[in-house]
Amino acid sequence: MSKLFQPQLLFSWLSLDVVFGAMASMYFFQELLHVQLDWPIFVLLGLAVWTIYSLDHLLDARKITNTSSPRRAFHRKNQILLAVGILIAVLSGLIGAYFWMGMGKEFQLTLVLALAMFGCRWAIQKFGPILLKEVSIALFYVVGALWLPLLRAESADLSWEILIFATLFFVLALLNLWMLSFLDREEDQQDGFISIASLLLPIQMIQWIRKLAFLGIFVSMVSFIFLTSFYRPFSCILLMIFLVHYLTFFQSQLPVTQKRQRMELAFWIPWLLLWI
Repeated sequence: MSKLFQPQLLFSWLSLDVVFGAMASMYFFQELLHVQLDWPIFVLLGLAVWTIYSLDHLLDARKITNTSSPRRAFHRKNQILLAVGILIAVLSGLIGAYFWMGMGKEFQLTLVLALAMFGCRWAIQKFGPILLKEVSIALFYVVGALWLPLLRAESADLSWEILIFATLFFVLALLNLWMLSFLDREEDQQDGFISIASLLLPIQMIQWIRKLAFLGIFVSMVSFIFLTSFYRPFSCILLMIFLVHYLTFFQSQLPVTQKRQRMELAFWIPWLLLWI
């Protein structure tokens, strides 16, 4: 069973589930804003997300010598190979962005956004409160998925409803991070890492997670009922992702590794819009 399960673990350790989830999130906002993006744009987003997550995991793994986390052990063992892969991904992303986007305003704004994200991430890690860590990551995730569809959208499509879905996606990303932080709290404590789950009592963290999940589910249902028919598939998609997270997280018999995988794969659900 372990040998059969290993490819799924490797897929998760390499953050490929997050990559395809981010691409699905961009597709969600593409359809929401009536924009058609070429497939290279999705590849560029995937490269950017993989670089950020892999670099973050690699830097964490280098800070420790012994770890109980299989993910960190994997990154520490393969740090040279992963560092080469990150370098190739960065160079490929820059060359690809220049080739497909040119040196116009869109490329320049995207580059400024990327630099701002890295700057804010570094400042928060060095000086900011721990609470801002998950909040900033969730915000950057949503901005990254929304950025190019927003830049290419027509002014007529920039309605107030877009803000509702962007906010819901932020709540969803934050919920995902809080849940993962809670699941990883023991490994983080053993390896000397501080997260929001290590600052709160388990019962307090569970209450925060439950309230945030209920908020997302409630607003998704309200938007499904009261917004026009065009927005109902998008409300339904978000409701499904919230429910998968809630039901998975509170399923006590499910191993932590499977909980993580199911919650990350939940972000693939927006691909259903391909058939709607």
